[in-house]
Amino acid sequence: MLCNPTAGKGRGLRAGALVTRRLADAGHRVMDLTSESAAEARDRALAAVAADVDALVVVGGDGMAHLGVGACAGTKVPLGIIAAGTGNDIARGLGLPVGNIEESVFVVRTALAGTDLALQRRQVDAVRVTCPWRPAWYAGVLSAGFDAIVNERANGWGWPRGRMRYNLAVARELPLFKPLRYRLEIDGASEEIPAMLVAVANAPSFGGGMRITPDARMDDGLLEVFLLRPLPLVEFLRLFPKVFSGSHVHHPAVSIRRAERVRIETLDKPVVAYADGERLTGLPLQAEIVPQALTVLAPTPAPNLS
Repeated sequence: MLCNPTAGKGRGLRAGALVTRRLADAGHRVMDLTSESAAEARDRALAAVAADVDALVVVGGDGMAHLGVGACAGTKVPLGIIAAGTGNDIARGLGLPVGNIEESVFVVRTALAGTDLALQRRQVDAVRVTCPWRPAWYAGVLSAGFDAIVNERANGWGWPRGRMRYNLAVARELPLFKPLRYRLEIDGASEEIPAMLVAVANAPSFGGGMRITPDARMDDGLLEVFLLRPLPLVEFLRLFPKVFSGSHVHHPAVSIRRAERVRIETLDKPVVAYADGERLTGLPLQAEIVPQALTVLAPTPAPNLS
């Protein structure tokens, strides 16, 4: 079990202790892999998965889910997610409880026991990123435009903490931001385009509920490549709030394409990409969907009858 002790203003630490007790009460031997260092936590998670543990359970927000995906993707070890952070977009995409620790633990315990057909070890897609620096995995959304630049600016500040730091970074970056020129290669077809935002999604939302690709599914074997063409500042400010409902997709500057593989490169300003809200790598990079690469302890989705 691995938790983020700072997630959700301390909720992660309290949740981690509760999860440990509940899993131990159910007869599971729980190894605490928690660390204050993200690098050490990642190393401990990788070592546990290599030792073929029954499951890796992470407690926290999207950052912890991202760490768990990186450790479990491409292996047979299932990932359990106790959503106790601020964003929790990966948990929402999987239909997991958010903010209810007891219910989340029930899902993990029941899925491990295999006693309920609705709560099982479920296979979902993950995205493999290759670049000159380091390979990586993610499960949610990779951003490589305005939002990634805002994240990079916010992460350079020590104060304030939480959402306010991101909001201030938006206010600082937006008046200065100019559309970027991208070279995209989508399933082998190359093009150069100007855009304010490019995102490669496996899940519907990111950033704590921004439904950037509302029709994305985590088990359909496809990426959704989101593009926002250049807009005047006033029009961008009108469009931005609509991302929380998903209605932004009807704007003529927005396009979404489905693909299996995409390569992203900027032709002017360097950009550092973020995936699942975590700093990933500088462009260029390639993102490729790997169907059923990740086993999760999660509800079985209702059949799509459409």
